Amino acid sequence: MFASAPPEGAPLHPPRTPRPDAVPLLAAPGVELPGPEGAEEFWARMRERGTPLIAPDPQGSPDHAAVTFLWRGTEATRAVQVMPNKLGDPRAPEGNLMTHHPGTDIWHWTLRLRRDWRGTYDFHVDEGDGPEAGAPGYWQWLRTRRHRDPLNARLLPRRWGGEAVSWAEIGELRSVSDWEPRPGTPRGRVTEHGVLSEHLREERRVWLYEPPAPAGDSAGPAELPVLVVLDGEHWQPELGLANLLDNLVADGRIPPTAAILVDSVDSGSRWRDLACSPAHAAFLAQELIPWAARRLPLTDDPARTVIAGQSLGGLAATYTALTAPHRFGNVLVQSASYWWPDGPEPEWLTGRIAAAPRRPVRFRLSFGEQEWVALPAARRLRDTLARAGYDHHYREFNGGHDYLWWRTEMADGLTGLLGPGVRPVRRSPIRTAGPLTPPPRTPR
Repeated sequence: MFASAPPEGAPLHPPRTPRPDAVPLLAAPGVELPGPEGAEEFWARMRERGTPLIAPDPQGSPDHAAVTFLWRGTEATRAVQVMPNKLGDPRAPEGNLMTHHPGTDIWHWTLRLRRDWRGTYDFHVDEGDGPEAGAPGYWQWLRTRRHRDPLNARLLPRRWGGEAVSWAEIGELRSVSDWEPRPGTPRGRVTEHGVLSEHLREERRVWLYEPPAPAGDSAGPAELPVLVVLDGEHWQPELGLANLLDNLVADGRIPPTAAILVDSVDSGSRWRDLACSPAHAAFLAQELIPWAARRLPLTDDPARTVIAGQSLGGLAATYTALTAPHRFGNVLVQSASYWWPDGPEPEWLTGRIAAAPRRPVRFRLSFGEQEWVALPAARRLRDTLARAGYDHHYREFNGGHDYLWWRTEMADGLTGLLGPGVRPVRRSPIRTAGPLTPPPRTPR
């Protein structure tokens, strides 16, 4: 069966929900700003120190800090907007405008944040070459004037390409070394392929990761656990998931594991395939894994098979495991779009989970505290899993809809699902589980 697009007339975006609470702005910057004569020396210190600036909380809390974002303008600069991931409301863009320090080229904007915050961020700079502020289309135009932070060397590849995005954290919360190649660590092999799918009626690009053989074992393990990752074109070519898997295996945090990373192609294909599509789920379970099993010694044990996804991919990973629990026994998702669809039958999948017998599937879920659109649906999904008796782990991190956090959650999730001492998932009652049929494709 070939799935069509999401319900006809439904917008291809999340609900347009206003932010329920204010962004925690501070009136004064967390650092003393110089007068006109001291600006050059100030910027020299900033180049050496790096930005954003982290200062003690003005309210004295040891758990919070004042985080000041800085931009060096020009004589032509009319406005600068800073957009940390989900720390702002698109419906109130003026709240993210930076303040110009009089007589200098310094623009600043300060937040009070907990010390466990981390996130990516952009600057949008008005250099006087567009419409006047307040004119129709001004805010949409300003969003096209995107820049990274030139005083911050910490960068992350941007989704769908383009200039890398800056990122920051207040404390050294998690090491990024898990994602970096380590000298002397055995390396797995990544190959790129095209897999022809009858269910999708097209060829789909995938990346296949083969772990290094254990030391002294040239033949390798008899059976490999399997990780299937959606949005693979970002996770492997851009983020380097193979480096993470190499390091987790070398550290003994997971056993040698094969990974199959699936290309999402483009935005239109993502909506078609990842919004609870039976055709895409069948492709993964009935075509992709058998294809990979002809090339690597993969386990057929669903308890040692993980499907992972983020955002719309998290929705698809959940749907796929629930429709094919004989193949996928573990779901690893971050910031899943459980609100889908924004139209008829919102939170459709949660309703179907509540109405259906429990599948033998384990869940590991995480969401950003700043994701005000996704969190209500996520918490309802969590509560539904609990009432239905599912084995699940749920947590919220202090961030947004952000690959910066998703990388960390991917590492922790794999360890939690495949690592030493993980107990097997409950395998009953698989025979009583009926199909999960997508909602009717009806106009709004």
